[in-house]
Parts: sequence; C-alpha cells; structure tokens
Amino acid sequence: MRQTITRLRDAAWVLAPFGLALLVGAIVYTLANYKMVTETGDSMRPTFRPGDRLLIEQIDATEIRRGDVVLIDPPERYMTEPVLRRVIGMGGDHVVGAGNRVTVNGKPLNEPYVTDVYEDLGVDPYDVKVPEGRLFVLGDHRANSNDSRYHLSEQSGSFAAAGVQGRVMENSAAPTVLVTIGSLGIALTLLGIGGYIARRRPQRSLPSAAPWPVA
Repeated sequence: MRQTITRLRDAAWVLAPFGLALLVGAIVYTLANYKMVTETGDSMRPTFRPGDRLLIEQIDATEIRRGDVVLIDPPERYMTEPVLRRVIGMGGDHVVGAGNRVTVNGKPLNEPYVTDVYEDLGVDPYDVKVPEGRLFVLGDHRANSNDSRYHLSEQSGSFAAAGVQGRVMENSAAPTVLVTIGSLGIALTLLGIGGYIARRRPQRSLPSAAPWPVA
C-alpha cells in the first residue's frame, strides 16, 4: 500500500505540470496561428457557401501560393471588410483572361472549382502583369464576384499581398494534431490531480491482531 501511494505521489508531481504545459501550449499556439471566420458572401461558390465556418491559418506574404484561398483586406475603393478570394497571379506573373478561361504565364489554369455554366458578359478580356508585392485574385463564382477583373485601371486590379490575413485550411492535419495534444494535456493533468488527491487521503489503520491468551 505504501508503495502504491508513493507511486501516485510521484506521478502527480510529474503528470499534472506536464499535462498543463501541453494544454496551455496547444491553446497559445492555436490562438497565435489560427482563427475561425464565417463566409458571408456568394463569391466563392460552390467551394464555400454563405454560413460556412472556415479555419484560417495566419500567414505572411512570403507564404502565399498560387491557388490559395486567402482572407485579404481589399482596396478601400470598392470594399471595406476582409474577403475570401483565390490567388491567381503573384508579383511578376502575366495573367490573361477571357470569360472563364484564364492563363498564367502562358499556361491555361485547370480550375475544377469554377462551375459557372455561363461566362460573365460584363467583364472584358484582360491582359495584365501583376505588380511586385501584389496579388491578382478572383472569386470561384466568376459570375458573381467583385474581384481583380473589375478594377484593372489601378495596379492591374491587384490586391496588396501584405493585406493577406491568412489562408483557408483545406488540410486539417495540423488542427487535428493540436486538438490531440490539448486532449492529452487535459487527460494527464486530471490524472496528476487524481494522484495528488489519492495520496492526500488518510490511510485507514488495519486492526491489530488480538493477543493470544497466556495460560
């Protein structure tokens, strides 16, 4: 019994702090690198629909890739709230578009996410070179998206890369790992606390054997 109590005591001093460190670390890392947003517009259909809750990974301009769906601060001249748009071209890219057909640096884009049957007749063909430090962005719902195509007269309609707040997480591996670490931290903390409580309970003294009568 004493050995069991000693083990519980030792486990409590190790498991509780370690589990708490894991839990706090997972929470701090998550708050620093991710946030949740709700899609409110219709410009990213069918990829994302109004009301969809999306996990945003916070990144800087050096981490942006073509094809990313980013949450970005738009130019104040036509929008005020951050919007979701897909990165089509980056600084130095040559982007050409006619209807729903887009090429970047002479290569046609394969865009399975664009399902518009009809082309947007209100958009003229465009042929632009994206300025350095900026992004040419489009919505997936091309027939209903206020994007770079409509503002070509100012810096080729591009958005500042520095205005990217983050990109939509399509691979949930990293958040899943963080949830697992946090859950493990909770479990270890509770085990440690349970061990501490167990060792604080007073031991019941075993009844002493009655003495043999002496003749």
